[in-house]
Amino acid sequence: MKRSISQNENKNESQGTGNRSSLWDAVSRGEESAFRYLFDTYYQSLVTYAFRYLRDLDASRNVVQDVFVMLYDKREEINIHTSLKAHLYQSVRNRALNAIKRDKMQREHHNRMWEDQDEHLENEDYGALRELEGRIVVVVEKLPEQCKKIFRMSRQEGISNAEIAGQLSISKRTVETQISKALKKIREDLVKHGYLPALFLFFWPIF
Repeated sequence: MKRSISQNENKNESQGTGNRSSLWDAVSRGEESAFRYLFDTYYQSLVTYAFRYLRDLDASRNVVQDVFVMLYDKREEINIHTSLKAHLYQSVRNRALNAIKRDKMQREHHNRMWEDQDEHLENEDYGALRELEGRIVVVVEKLPEQCKKIFRMSRQEGISNAEIAGQLSISKRTVETQISKALKKIREDLVKHGYLPALFLFFWPIF
């Protein structure tokens, strides 16, 4: 099977986009041998490509693995309009740039958190802030799995509602509803435990 796929792929490369779908057709039908061939052929070169952006080997591997997982999970929905190789490289590039963007947003949120603390809290309130953050973490851990995942993607990873919807294959409205439910649960818990004066923390990421 591997030899046959290899011959088809080489033929596709030589004949251009007209016949490029042979390997992808096999993958989209769920043929594991085709997917394994695709993974073995491109994995290492894609990791090297991702590393050019991320400068971190583990992060690069995670990005490439995520691309392959997404590719397999959505194989019946994806329409490839370029070569399969180009599609893979473009997907890795997009995810690497998104990872860089998320890291930057997390750093900015973290910096803003401490800047706001300097403006709004006295030194003696530092312990109360940590206690409050800990309480929020406890509440988030008790959320239903999908609600918890969406809330963390939004608040911890800095991913937009539209991007979360795309990654989880759900509507943007569902994302917004789940985030609202999470905030309501947190609000109710903080009111119950006497943390109401610090509700502005809802708009900060939870670490």
